[in-house]
Amino acid sequence: MLNQLASRVGAALVVMFGVSTLVFLLLHLIPGDPVDAMLGETARAADREELRQALGLHLPVYAQYQRYLGGLLRLDLGQSLRDQRPVAALLAERLPATALLAVAALSVALLLALPLGVLAARHRGRALDGAAMSFSLLGISLPNFWLGPLLILVFSLWLGWTPVSGNDGPVSLILPALTLGTGLAAILARMVRASVLEVLNEDYVRTARAKGLSEVQVLRHHALRNAWLPVLTLVGLQLGGLLGGAVITETVFAWPGIGSLTVEAIQARDYPVVQGCVLLISLITVLINTLTDLLYARIDPRIGLG
Repeated sequence: MLNQLASRVGAALVVMFGVSTLVFLLLHLIPGDPVDAMLGETARAADREELRQALGLHLPVYAQYQRYLGGLLRLDLGQSLRDQRPVAALLAERLPATALLAVAALSVALLLALPLGVLAARHRGRALDGAAMSFSLLGISLPNFWLGPLLILVFSLWLGWTPVSGNDGPVSLILPALTLGTGLAAILARMVRASVLEVLNEDYVRTARAKGLSEVQVLRHHALRNAWLPVLTLVGLQLGGLLGGAVITETVFAWPGIGSLTVEAIQARDYPVVQGCVLLISLITVLINTLTDLLYARIDPRIGLG
C-alpha cells in the first residue's frame, strides 16, 4: 500500500510540474506587459526600465523560469508584481471564501441530485422521471455567466431578497452557491438515476424484495449503498471543475475568492499570482482525485488501490 501511495504522490508531482511549466510559458507568450499595466503606456522609458529591473522582468525567459522553479522547490511562490506582497499570503486570504463557496455549492448539488436521481429511477418512464431529467438537461445547458446575472436580476433587483454581490454574510452565499451548484446537480442527478437503475436489476435487490422489505428499505439499504461508487467518482472529478467554474461565478458575484483573484491577476498581468492560483487549483484537484481513490476501498473493500 505504501508503494502505491508513493507512486501516486510521484505522479501528482509530475502533474504539478507540468502544470507549472505550461502556465509559466503561456503567461509569457500572451500579449501584454505587466509594466504597462502598472505604470500605464504614457510612463517615461526610464521609469519603465527601472521597474522592469526591480521586478526581474528584464531577464531572459529561461532565467525567469529558473528563478520560478527555484522558488517552487523552496515552497516560495514569489511576490505579487502589483501589490508587492507574498503570493502565499494573498492565496491564504482568498482561499477560505472559495472553500466556503465550493462546500455550499456541493451541498446544493447533493441536496438536489440525490432525491431527483432516486425518484427518477424509482418512477422510470413516468412523468416524475421526465421532469427530473428535464431539470437535468436544463441545468447542464445553462452556463454560469448567464444563470448568475439572471438570479441577480430576479432575487436581488426585483425581489430584493439577497445582496447583488460581495460577501456580506450567509445571505450573500445563496445566489453564488445556487449558480455553481445547479450545473453539478444536473450532472449528478443523471448519474444517480443511471447507477440506481443498474443496481435495481441485480439479484440481491430482487432477493431483498422477496423477503418483504419495503421499497424505501430496498433503496436505502441496498440500492444506494451499492450505487455510490460511480457517483463518488463523478463528485471527485467534478470538484475540480467546481473550482474552475468558481472563476466565472466569483467574478459575476464579486465573491472574494481564488477565482476572482485569478481574473484580477490576469488583467494586471501579475504573473506570480496567476501561477500561484492555477497551481493551488491544480493541487486541490489532484488531492481530491487521490482521496476519491482511497475512499473506494472504504466504500467497497473488494476494490484495492492498484
